[in-house]
Amino acid sequence: MEYLLFSYPNCAKCDVLKEGLNNSDIEGTEYNLTKKESKFKIREYLKVIKRDDKGGIIIPTLILQDEDGIESVLNSKEELEDWLRSKD
Repeated sequence: MEYLLFSYPNCAKCDVLKEGLNNSDIEGTEYNLTKKESKFKIREYLKVIKRDDKGGIIIPTLILQDEDGIESVLNSKEELEDWLRSKD
């Protein structure tokens, strides 16, 4: 299992989710959405990314994937904790 985390710098919700990831054994890559490469990368996942009621992408976006594909798309530390508990 590995993750892709799409986030912004100085984002409180992003920092909280990163803290949750640091306390897990999941490894992955963080993409800073102020960088062009990260904006290109997130486009690969637009079909699975959750959006708010106005159609905007919810940030942070955490994509958990394994060899079979995308396992889950999460947007908060609480969702991550719930997902981790479901795997026990």
